Amino acid sequence: MIEQADWDIVTGVGLTALAVAAARAMESGRPDSLVRDPYAEAFVRAARPPAPLPTGLEGPLDAVFVSFSSYLGVRSKFFDDYFTGVAAAGMDQVVVLAAGLDSRAFRLPWPPAATLYELDAPKVLEFKDGVLAGEGARPQCRRRTVPVDLRGDWPAALATAGFRPDRPTAWLAEGLLPYLPHDAQERLLRRLHERSAPGSRIALEHVDGDVTALLDDPTLLRMAENLGVDLAQLWPADQGLNAPGWLADHGWAVTTTLALDAARAYGRTFDETVTRLLGPACLTIAHIEPPAAS
Repeated sequence: MIEQADWDIVTGVGLTALAVAAARAMESGRPDSLVRDPYAEAFVRAARPPAPLPTGLEGPLDAVFVSFSSYLGVRSKFFDDYFTGVAAAGMDQVVVLAAGLDSRAFRLPWPPAATLYELDAPKVLEFKDGVLAGEGARPQCRRRTVPVDLRGDWPAALATAGFRPDRPTAWLAEGLLPYLPHDAQERLLRRLHERSAPGSRIALEHVDGDVTALLDDPTLLRMAENLGVDLAQLWPADQGLNAPGWLADHGWAVTTTLALDAARAYGRTFDETVTRLLGPACLTIAHIEPPAAS
């Protein structure tokens, strides 16, 4: 039996996805914007969150949220570039885990035959589809939503949706690993590995060290409280998997970039708050080489 998550877009993990969309909307309005998401503000407007989420750079703003939106702009741009490379290489099977309000199926160029699978909680995907329909959005690829709890048997749901493990796949786990305990992180990577044909790629965000140490930071606690999020409930204490090391041990060629270095490459500098809290944040891309031609 496939487990079903019961959270919606304004509770728990769903609310964090909404906050990320608000940050993308804010990033889209920057003069030096790295990402343009035409749907992010509509998501926030439609959700009516329990606490106000700023989507622009006008009016009274939470300085910490503005800082974090700069980080999320860099993160989004990095993974946008990853998918742009995937598309240029002609890969036509893409899986976005914990897709939340990700709109890359609509705002990035894809090969005509590409199929992009989005996995997330049923209520989150239902909300997302309703907003996109209201905006008249049209995907640039074959988009298939897979409503499922990632703690359950999501590979079965993905297979039912048409996923083919014999074809190279481009995976994305953005903003996901910190919400999983060590054993769940390892199980996730193993499931990806077992379903990745030669030529597949994986992109993920992770944090070196103990994420739960951030729970004592007063700045982060204040921002979470303003959003109505209890990070202590969302971030499990049992973490610490070295995801890039795990992938390398299983035959993947791994490249890891500090988020601080990615920001510099895009001509952006993080302020003291983001540097202190997210200095250990890393963005990793890995691939399995196809067999050499005989």
